[in-house]
Amino acid sequence: MKKLITFLTALTFFSCATREKSGPNMKEDYQIIPKPANMTFEDGRFQINDETKISGIKTLQTEGGYLAEMLSMATGNSINFITATGQTEAKTGNTINLSISDTISNTEGYVLSVTPEAVTIAGKSSKGVFYGIQTLRQLLPAEVENKKISDLSIPAVTIVDQPRYAYRGMHLDVCRHFFPVSFIKKYIDLLAMHKLNTFHWHLTDDQGWRMEIKQYPELTKVGAYRNGTIVGHYPGTQNDNERYGGFYTQEEAKEVIAYAKAKHITVIPEIELPGHASAAIAAYPYLSCFPNEPTVIPEGMISEKGKELQEHGTPKIVQESWGVFPDVFCAGKDSTFVFLDNVIDEVIDVFPSEYIHIGGDECPKDNWKRCPACQARIKKLNLKDEHGLQSYFVQRIEKHVNKKGRKIIGWDEILEGGLAPNATVMSWRGEEGGIEAAKQDHDVIMTPTTYLYFDYYQFKDPLTQPLGIGGYVSLEKVYGYNPDPKELTKAQHKYILGAQANIWTEYIATPEHLEFMVLPRLAALSEVDWTPQADRDFADFKKRLGNLEERYQIMGINYGRENTIQREEE
Repeated sequence: MKKLITFLTALTFFSCATREKSGPNMKEDYQIIPKPANMTFEDGRFQINDETKISGIKTLQTEGGYLAEMLSMATGNSINFITATGQTEAKTGNTINLSISDTISNTEGYVLSVTPEAVTIAGKSSKGVFYGIQTLRQLLPAEVENKKISDLSIPAVTIVDQPRYAYRGMHLDVCRHFFPVSFIKKYIDLLAMHKLNTFHWHLTDDQGWRMEIKQYPELTKVGAYRNGTIVGHYPGTQNDNERYGGFYTQEEAKEVIAYAKAKHITVIPEIELPGHASAAIAAYPYLSCFPNEPTVIPEGMISEKGKELQEHGTPKIVQESWGVFPDVFCAGKDSTFVFLDNVIDEVIDVFPSEYIHIGGDECPKDNWKRCPACQARIKKLNLKDEHGLQSYFVQRIEKHVNKKGRKIIGWDEILEGGLAPNATVMSWRGEEGGIEAAKQDHDVIMTPTTYLYFDYYQFKDPLTQPLGIGGYVSLEKVYGYNPDPKELTKAQHKYILGAQANIWTEYIATPEHLEFMVLPRLAALSEVDWTPQADRDFADFKKRLGNLEERYQIMGINYGRENTIQREEE
């Protein structure tokens, strides 16, 4: 059994470059990630003190308040956001001006100008202003993240910047292991810090249903909790026999959405279908092709409670192991679609995002092949086979989502049997699915396992880091990814919306472990998504990364460092 022996929590701090109030600026003052599109170094520094003001129009109150709070905490002074009239900028000295500019073309673009007299951040929209503030944050010493600094200044600079891609995403699986709202907010803060704009929230799976659906209370009463979990790598050495789970109320989900919105992050919910449905089926067995057949836990690693339930007439239980399972939503029963339509309606009422992610991956066809209702539907609709049935399933769900004014995203398996008309494809099994979808004029988000799966080990030796699912995706590997495949024509490249990294939590049970897996690879992803391809250089990135890593340490974040853990095999 792989067993965790010691976890070294001591943090080693990097030395800070001295930043004097006067004199020439140093290169260390400009270590920004993601690297801006255009940056011109200037002479001098802007001094922040108790007379510093932040000025901007009323529509930038959220951004101005965010900056005011950050600077107030850093200086110990009360720095306030003052609403300016119209677009007029304050002309008095010692002012940070926030504004909207129609001359900026990209909706998330910004121009940051720092002189000894004033700072201006102009954006095409409030999003651009917010990203300009994140850049300004990195121009300040790392200590601002949790310490007061008596002599705080910003090096003079002119930055003209905009993102490479419109979609810059990060995923989190909260089904295999559950993370509280407090940590979800912290996670969102990290995404914002790295200029990502999308949080993909994986809310349902075989091992737990995490979203309150008021019409179907058993989804969280039963489906949100499993009676045990395998120990160690699949198939496990035993079952821990500990009840595990949790869920988010709709009010909590709205709280997360509002928090993310203030950081210009869109939250996309994922409701898995037609596979990965064990938790939903445990709550409502009629959703299965075979309601009376017991849930099979691989290798007999079932919990004592799960075994007891099955022996006393409750055949369906929430899955206690990892993997892909044959018990999926029945495609032959109309009652399945009534259920899913009702679930999606409640999800849409909570989440304002343009997209609803419907999964679509890893759906075994075993049950469909022997299900009379599924076979009858294949025959009635003159479908070619079970892959055609999956395509029918996804397209039927898409029609319902489209009627509600939303769009679907699905993993690349939704290509099988024919792609739904308006679907966006998330390409995870390499780039092939994304390439095929783009050639069919469908939008694509690239998220291939070999570059962007952060549950894979980030160092070569597994024993020098916490337990992972396997594989190896180094920081350099992430950084080297280019989401624009060479196989596409110039016209087809427009369908590549951006890239997203995924983190599945079979073996990640704590926030500290999750932070270790995500960081600093998240920094590499941010530059893949933001910085022009021609301007990216890994050696240069590594030099700039020290600034962010110093911030991680000061913020108390357990980012990934080699040899910080010792594990032994038994």
